[in-house]
Amino acid sequence: MTLYWLPLGAGGHCIRLNGRIFEHLQARHEHRPVRDLYHSVLQVRLDAQRFVIEMTPVLGGGTADRGVVREGPVGSRLLRRSPLFRYEIRCWRDGTISDVAEVVAGPRTVSSDAVRAREVLRLAPLAPALVWGRDEARAGEMWNSNSLTAWLLAGSGHQMETIGPPVHGRAPGWDAGLTVAARRRGQLASQDAAVEFPGLRRS
Repeated sequence: MTLYWLPLGAGGHCIRLNGRIFEHLQARHEHRPVRDLYHSVLQVRLDAQRFVIEMTPVLGGGTADRGVVREGPVGSRLLRRSPLFRYEIRCWRDGTISDVAEVVAGPRTVSSDAVRAREVLRLAPLAPALVWGRDEARAGEMWNSNSLTAWLLAGSGHQMETIGPPVHGRAPGWDAGLTVAARRRGQLASQDAAVEFPGLRRS
C-alpha cells in the first residue's frame, strides 16, 4: 500500500491560492509558522490488482468510470442535491492519480500486508459521508480528503504514529480521520465486550 502526498490544489491555481490564504490565516491565529498544505491519495495493490482510493469533488460521468463507492455533501447538507456541492469516494481499479508528477517526497510505502490491504478495500464503501469542510463529528477540525485517508489507515490497523505529511507540511483534516476511527474502534470493542456467547467468531 502506497501513500501519495500532493500539494493542495495541484494543477488548479484557484484551489492552491485559496489554500495558501487559509493556511496564512490559520497560522496567524495559532501563532505558528506557515506550512505547505497537502492532499493525500492511497494506492492499494492486492495480488495482481491495483486500486486508487481518493476523495474528490464530483466531476461528472458515470460512477462506474471512476470506481465511485460513496458520495457526500460539500459545505452543507442543504446543497447535497447539486453535483456542484457533492464529493465522491473512489476505489478505482487501475485508476489514475491526477498530477502525480507533483508528488512530494516520493510515493511512500506504508504497508505490504495483504490483510490490511483487503481491510482498506472493505472499509472504503463504509467511510463516513460527513460534510466536507465542516466538523460534523466534533473532532476538532473539518472533514475532507485527508480525513478519509487517515480513517482508512487507522481503521485497518496501521501504526499511525509513523505516518504523516512531508516535513514542514500539514494535512488539514488528518486528525479528524484519526479521531473518528478511534471512536469506531471503541464502539466495536464495546459491542464485542457485550457478547456473552463463548466461541463466537469475531469478524
